[in-house]
Amino acid sequence: MLIAHRTKSFLRKPENVILLCLLIILTYLILLPLFSIVGDTFKVHSSELMRIKGAETGDFTSYHWKSIFIGKYSKNIFYKPLVNTVLVALATCFIAIFLGGVFAWLVTRTDIQFKKTISSLLILPYIMPSWTLAMAWLNFFKNKHVGAPGLFTAFTGIQTPDWFAYGFFPITIVLGLHYAPFAFILIGGILRNMDANLEEAAQILKAGRWRIIRKITIPIVLPAMLSTFLLVFSSAMSAFAVPAFLGSPVRFQVLTTQLFRTLNGMSPGYGFLIALVMIVIGALILTGNQMLVGKRKSFATVTGKSSNISLVNLKKARIPLSIILLVLLLLITIVPLITFAVQSFMVSSGNLAAENFTALFWVGEGRPDVLSGEPGILRNKYIYIGLWNSIRLSILVSLLAGTVGLLVGYAVVKRRGTLAANTLDRLSFFPYLLPSMAFGAIYLSMFAVRRGFIPSLYGTFAILVLIGTVKYLPFASRAGINAIFQLGREIEEAAMIFGVSWWKRMVKIIVPIQKASVLSGFLLPFISSMRELSLYILLVTPSTKILTTMLFQYNEKGWDQYANAIILFIVIVVISLNLIVNKVTGASIDKGIGG
Repeated sequence: MLIAHRTKSFLRKPENVILLCLLIILTYLILLPLFSIVGDTFKVHSSELMRIKGAETGDFTSYHWKSIFIGKYSKNIFYKPLVNTVLVALATCFIAIFLGGVFAWLVTRTDIQFKKTISSLLILPYIMPSWTLAMAWLNFFKNKHVGAPGLFTAFTGIQTPDWFAYGFFPITIVLGLHYAPFAFILIGGILRNMDANLEEAAQILKAGRWRIIRKITIPIVLPAMLSTFLLVFSSAMSAFAVPAFLGSPVRFQVLTTQLFRTLNGMSPGYGFLIALVMIVIGALILTGNQMLVGKRKSFATVTGKSSNISLVNLKKARIPLSIILLVLLLLITIVPLITFAVQSFMVSSGNLAAENFTALFWVGEGRPDVLSGEPGILRNKYIYIGLWNSIRLSILVSLLAGTVGLLVGYAVVKRRGTLAANTLDRLSFFPYLLPSMAFGAIYLSMFAVRRGFIPSLYGTFAILVLIGTVKYLPFASRAGINAIFQLGREIEEAAMIFGVSWWKRMVKIIVPIQKASVLSGFLLPFISSMRELSLYILLVTPSTKILTTMLFQYNEKGWDQYANAIILFIVIVVISLNLIVNKVTGASIDKGIGG
């Protein structure tokens, strides 16, 4: 009777019911798939029967583990892509931290002009999908190795070498530019809030400017630099689109492209094992980041004393340096969009003759002698199907992720300090630790077959909605936790005294008061889903294709005009939605840095 009474009392509180239900659901959707993918690395798959002689589908085998780590072809299958991945990630970190750190110092610690503009433009490469810069690089620098040459060759007549146009060099440049805002935000925030007395004391002691930077500024921002290193390393390691676009022409393989190739080929067991390795590496890196962030709290750079920042006077270099930075950022952010528009009107890439420009790829009915007679994107029914799939997928993902995130926030805050609440908090954040491509492999393994009362979801739109919701839950749950945490208990308690139901308290009180935070929990997953490629590429089928996967397919076919037109459309949508997020919620990731 006592147990029944306690259970009844426990279930009377909405936060307890929510907590219990979410723990069960998220355990099934996040933890169980991990066990499923481990099992698939020891399983014989139907496409592998020719290689594993005498075996039947579903039999236990250690073939994949032996082949990947000590097999005859392990170097090409695993070790070479692993080394390439590590080198790309390290080089990306160096570029991102150097560029982001220099820009952060110039914006926060000098009298450089155009601070607001520079700050906003520097954030754009991160707001835009990473593969926009990869496509822009191809538009400019591709050579005859892949179809017609790019705009650089058209203007100068110089053929770019393979190492410059494809492979390691452009991949690291593009990813470095894409993740430089990480360093800009983290290092810029530290520099902006740093106590000016530290530098003033050094100046009184006649220390030179470069000595102050080396001995004071860099040590203070070192924790932010290390945190940026871990975040960028993990993100670069899990990047797929950029290595796929820029590495494929010269067969430069990284773990993500190798994962895609094996899962779409005849070796799914290899793919699942590579995904497992990526998950382990990603979890270790981001766990290290969590520990580092915790330690960083002990670095006191803001005190109760004077914090008036003495800006470095750039003197005669101020105007030319400001113009150089502004032009550089325009080349990185605005010029690529112009190239997408130009290339979408060119019959042959790199040919600047007037007769080479046409609106065929936008509004034409299609010509048999041009790209298999494919109609222009504005007259192509498949483009509209992909657009509709992208929009409805992103809407469903945002609604589900935002709602679940708000419920996670409510349950975690109301039951904070308990083991169950802490477990739910960590569980809702766990998908962030998983590389997108590896996460797609997990769901391919988990839901490709019937699981109890849940039928096979492979090839359905539901699996895209499901994986998108779970993957972007960390964004929504952080927003939900922040929204509920900022709300005083007395507001809801007053409503409870008057007998207001939980549903009405949420709809009439909590959500309206915390509208900005709640809306960000819905809108951020929408924007992320609209530009996502790596997460969905393994799971889409011809009937469920979306704009980003269509872009990838057009690029593989060499139909650059269609790829450029689609990418221009996606970028415009993503940037517009980001502006809406900022307008509605008042949030801006560069706020407080630009001065």
